[in-house]
Amino acid sequence: MCVVRLLAVISSSLLFASLSHAALLTEVSDIPSNIKFDFVIVGGGNAGNVVANRLSENDQVNVLVLEAGPSNEGVIASEVPFLAPELTQPSPFDWNYTTIPQPGLGGRPIPYPRGHILGGSSSTNWLVYTRGSSEDFDRYANVTRDQGWSWSNILPYFKKSEKWTVPADNHNTTGQFNPAVHGFRGEVAVSLAGFPSPIDQRVLEATSQVGHDFEFNVDFNSGKPLGLGWAQTTIKDGVRSSSATAYLAQQFMRRKNLYVVVNAQVSRVLQTSYGKHSAFRGVEFRKSCGGPLTTVTATKEVILSAGTVGTPHILLNSGIGDSKSLKALGIKPLVDLPDVGQNLADHPVVGNLWLANSTNTFETLRRSESLEDDALAQWQTNKTGPYVDTILDHIGFVRLNETLVVKQDPAAGPNSPHYEVIVSNGIPPGPSPATGNFLAVTTIVVSPSSRGSISLKSNNPFDAPVIDPGLLKTDFDKLVMREAIKGASRFVQAPAWSGYLVGPAGAFADAVDDASIDSYVANNAGTLFHPVGTSSMTPKGTSNGVTDPDLLVKKVTGLRVVDVSVLPFVPSAHTQAPAYAVAERASDLIKQHYRI
Repeated sequence: MCVVRLLAVISSSLLFASLSHAALLTEVSDIPSNIKFDFVIVGGGNAGNVVANRLSENDQVNVLVLEAGPSNEGVIASEVPFLAPELTQPSPFDWNYTTIPQPGLGGRPIPYPRGHILGGSSSTNWLVYTRGSSEDFDRYANVTRDQGWSWSNILPYFKKSEKWTVPADNHNTTGQFNPAVHGFRGEVAVSLAGFPSPIDQRVLEATSQVGHDFEFNVDFNSGKPLGLGWAQTTIKDGVRSSSATAYLAQQFMRRKNLYVVVNAQVSRVLQTSYGKHSAFRGVEFRKSCGGPLTTVTATKEVILSAGTVGTPHILLNSGIGDSKSLKALGIKPLVDLPDVGQNLADHPVVGNLWLANSTNTFETLRRSESLEDDALAQWQTNKTGPYVDTILDHIGFVRLNETLVVKQDPAAGPNSPHYEVIVSNGIPPGPSPATGNFLAVTTIVVSPSSRGSISLKSNNPFDAPVIDPGLLKTDFDKLVMREAIKGASRFVQAPAWSGYLVGPAGAFADAVDDASIDSYVANNAGTLFHPVGTSSMTPKGTSNGVTDPDLLVKKVTGLRVVDVSVLPFVPSAHTQAPAYAVAERASDLIKQHYRI
């Protein structure tokens, strides 16, 4: 990505912050040639920065991070929670990918957001913090035969990464979360909404009136997510908390053994020794806007943390993947791992709108330049007002009626959800219509049975990959989305919404039966951009999969994957919290392996 453009407003207080980061390098040529790096981490994103932080705690261990995107410093939309939607396509802080046509979406190709900035998607996402069900992680433990991935063993890593924080408005949060399931001394800030929404009370009343599927859940991050509760987000004092701001905070960047390079795009990992289990400790990369290729070699390991799209893309370009497919593209196969890039699972999403009898919604703010200016000025002055929150306040997780569940249930267990609802005081992302105010209840299939893939377009490692998320490919996933929309409709029929909602709006108004709902979904669904699975872990010694449960790539040495591409099933969660937990555990596995 070579187009550099600043967003409209830049935080002047942070423009020169990078000067205090002695080891934040903006040029590939600035990498010191006299240092031997023990670990080279490819990707300064959600997971990579965690590993960089934890490994560099030992001052005898030299760590190099290569991030393709620019620095997050001074990017105001990455700081202001409410401006998060501005970071997705088209944007210099996104890879600006597009999928191939999706049969489940009426043959439409769709944008596929991925963060292209230090912090990765943790710097560009919509800040939601959910962990999934305990059964999600117990399933990982069962399929990998490694109990280290079980809920009881992974929960301490969730807590280790988390720093629970009071909301921006310092309101009393009693009864809005369960302190017992949270961490208070970690790096990533998590909090409740810091600015009251005018629909908050209606949402809570509706949970008691509708009950059952939408019964109030005081904390869905307990491992038991079913029900509806207050959203938890990665925000502290009204500002986004990302892997870049948390794990690469100034006190960590002062470490003399930690080097972080932005604008450094990796093309391949390189074979450095030969034999039964060849080593891949070399990395080939260039300046992101072009330039000569250069290489660096790790003395211990290369750690791929380029994400569910980027990690398999690099592996395949390196000759690690399905040998026949690689040969067909003119790439020399070095390691035959047919599952590289396969098993992609993601969350399909539809935003459903109701016309509201109100003028106090997102639309009023977004249609007025003066109101937006005032909100930004308030945020800049004292970190209060509507800009301190993301674009939602309440989240619910729902399980289908058991009579509709197929024998091979894709949900992780009987206490895991099939779909999610997000309640927002207006249209969450994108431009608003010229008139009208709205309530949005977004529906998401969180336990999909559909699978997709990442593959290569050519043998040029800098070409974008072929992205096929396989959204809504199966009849079951279509059924779940249909039932989710019906569930959302039941929720807004509660007496709490009487007099407030006029009726369904836009294309949703025509979705009146199963056939028309399916048509509406096919024409309007997209991705919540939570892909996993393309470097799936399987039991040690098995031939399928890409990584062992310790996240080492099969059939080679010196190469490990640490990101959510290793998860064999997508969790019933927004994936940033699981990514932190995966990376925290991986860091301990690496430390134990090398006794550092």
